[in-house]
Amino acid sequence: MTFSNEAIPSGSSIRRQSRRVLVQNGARQVWVGGDAPIVIQSMTNTDTADVIGTAIQVKELARAGSEMVRITVNNAEAAAAVPLIREQLDRMEVDVPLVGDFHYNGHTLLRDFPECARTLSKYRINPGNVGQGAKRDSQFAQMIEIAAQYDKPVRIGVNWGSLDQSLLARIMDENAARALPWTAQAVMYEALITSAIENAVRAEEIGLARDKIILSCKVSGVQDLIAVYRELARRCDYPLHLGLTEAGMGSKGIVASTAALSVLLQEGIGDTIRISLTPEPGGDRTKEVIVGQEILQTMGLRKFTPMVIACPGCGRTTSTTFQELADNIQTYLRESMPEWKKSYPGVEGMNVAVMGCIVNGPGESKHANIGISLPGTGESPAAPVFVDGQKVVTLRGEKIVEEFQAIVLEYVQRKYGRETVQG
Repeated sequence: MTFSNEAIPSGSSIRRQSRRVLVQNGARQVWVGGDAPIVIQSMTNTDTADVIGTAIQVKELARAGSEMVRITVNNAEAAAAVPLIREQLDRMEVDVPLVGDFHYNGHTLLRDFPECARTLSKYRINPGNVGQGAKRDSQFAQMIEIAAQYDKPVRIGVNWGSLDQSLLARIMDENAARALPWTAQAVMYEALITSAIENAVRAEEIGLARDKIILSCKVSGVQDLIAVYRELARRCDYPLHLGLTEAGMGSKGIVASTAALSVLLQEGIGDTIRISLTPEPGGDRTKEVIVGQEILQTMGLRKFTPMVIACPGCGRTTSTTFQELADNIQTYLRESMPEWKKSYPGVEGMNVAVMGCIVNGPGESKHANIGISLPGTGESPAAPVFVDGQKVVTLRGEKIVEEFQAIVLEYVQRKYGRETVQG
């Protein structure tokens, strides 16, 4: 086997060029599209009329790293609560933009509750759920007119579970007239894409600026999502919101979302993402934010929090010490990030290795910024620690966890402190 002298490609994707859309709350600006970083967003599952409960969950999602948070606005009580939620968030110094999710009665709520319309940073409109028959066009127009009046961006979010049936019927009729009709699957793809683009064009005709529009075409099948977004990206230059709708619970939802989004992101498709996980009963809603961050960070597209490299364990590592230490350090790093990112710029790019035996432990530890190689079964009860490739200390005894955590903190302060960075 021979190798050329050319450098091995990095494998990084080239972002599709789209327009930039500004989502803003006061001084807080989040750009979507263009050369802006891919944005993480999430959605609450509280009753929006519960002002305190919703504000608390928004704060939790924002603290976890959600750069926009969507809330349901489904009735008068929810619409009336939106300004109060914003006030509560401002009191808690949470400046994350709020996105209003509207279905069926959005035109009425935005008209009757102007403070809600003004307070929200962005609207999400599902064109399949804005009205039926003759009312559909006028109700869609009312929502777009209000968005234009308040200078709000809009995500026109098509979903195959609530596709405009009149448009689908039209596409089916056109297909029936073809000499070689498409498959039912292809017809569905075309209906989704056509709905998104036609409604975007309609919004522009009504008066919404082109740089105020984001599109999405949500489906729940991995291969379906990839196919739809490839074609949608080919046909338009609007920023695209990615997400596998109704992804599911636990590992199934995580794996499916990762499989679908990773392919598209690697091809440069996607400007903002949401991981639609069903929480376990009583589970933490912030999990969807963490999964989204980890997809982008493991692909090298963004950095959010220091990465922990840890071995899976084998017969050499019958002790659970390395597992407990890896979990402890990973939790410590993630919980520290909201404060660290203010004082230690660049710390999100740090790598920490927690290894379980001598086979790969020292080598992996040397490759990381900080690494520890814990003793495996039958090995000497000593844990060498490496900092920037150099062995600095060997830890022993019952306080390895505390001592290693202290080394990590000292390294962060020394390496990423503002005085160090400026110097």
